[in-house]
Amino acid sequence: MIKVIKNIKIYSPKYLGEKDIVIVNDKIEGIYESIKIPEDFINIEVIDGKGKYAFPGFIDAHVHLIGGGGEGGFKTRTPELQLSNITRAGITTVNGCIGTDGVCRNMRALIAKVKALKEEGITATCYSGSYEVPVKTMTDSIKGDLMLVDEIIGVGEIALSDNRSSQPRLDEFINLVAQSRVGGLLSNKSGVVNVHLGGGARRLDFLFKMLDESEIPATQVIPTHMSRTKELLDAGVDWVKRGGYMDLTTSSDPDNLEKGEMIASKALKYLLDKELPIEKITFTSDGNGSMPIFDEYGKLKGLGICSVESLYGEVKKAILTEKIDIEKALKVITSNVSDALKLTSKGRIEPKKDADIVIVNESDLAIDKVIALGRLMVDKGEPIVTGTFEKAIKESFD
Repeated sequence: MIKVIKNIKIYSPKYLGEKDIVIVNDKIEGIYESIKIPEDFINIEVIDGKGKYAFPGFIDAHVHLIGGGGEGGFKTRTPELQLSNITRAGITTVNGCIGTDGVCRNMRALIAKVKALKEEGITATCYSGSYEVPVKTMTDSIKGDLMLVDEIIGVGEIALSDNRSSQPRLDEFINLVAQSRVGGLLSNKSGVVNVHLGGGARRLDFLFKMLDESEIPATQVIPTHMSRTKELLDAGVDWVKRGGYMDLTTSSDPDNLEKGEMIASKALKYLLDKELPIEKITFTSDGNGSMPIFDEYGKLKGLGICSVESLYGEVKKAILTEKIDIEKALKVITSNVSDALKLTSKGRIEPKKDADIVIVNESDLAIDKVIALGRLMVDKGEPIVTGTFEKAIKESFD
């Protein structure tokens, strides 16, 4: 149960130089200049890190684990996500949510999926609720969900400024956030509220009014899909200046890009050029969610599906194309997310943290190996650990 990664350049995400990483069971035991392993010592797995970088395991905080969509009828419901889809993308911690359909997708099913992924070897959590207000909870309240259900860390995704929103009143929204905040304090969780922002003209109005009319801090709400329009992105700049986080979605539809949506890597460069603190920006994939395309009257005219692989894909583009420093770019899918969601054992390569490590090629930044909780899940870019039924499903089609 001991692994040593030798001679690897470590981004914690701060660059630490070329060192050795020692993993014992599911934790990082230490980081050393060089370790000599005695020949007669107990069996130790040694991984050669020459020509490689070690990154913290990626955190994807907005994924439709049990599927999403359905805006075009039952046949447009997206499928459940499998373990290897997640690990292949370098993701070692995933947070599930429910979107438009809070009827046929429910909290019991989501929590069961989260528990299954934990049993299969990665870290998984979820939000309570869906687009809808009032929130459909697992227990009798938002506070109850946070305090009594280990897997629930916040509420979301609550839809605002969107034709699919339940159109809540401002006081309903503020009360929802207040409940989640108190529930988070009592359970020692983040209690954040993840807010889906559509392309509506109201943009972040509710969020700014919440700051003006209550004592709730901006960090209690994380607005997502913020690069959907230039106007929304600029409103996000003001939100960050008020102390909040903003989340950029890495999955994007070509038709929407033509209408002004900015891909996450370019949006990150735009925000950094405006001297926004990198620590307040996160990326999520919206993985397995549908990408509905509506006309000017709100009528569905097209549908795609979001990919978890886009999470690191956009970080790579940020580094290779936008020339953003590796240290900065990595933060949006590692330490920034762990800080925002209060996942204290995640997001950094440090002693006593969980042994979640992504090893990539120095030459092209392609994923070579993925270690989750000390277990090798991906080797040479391919999953070596699969979900319980993945092999059986594949063989039935072969």
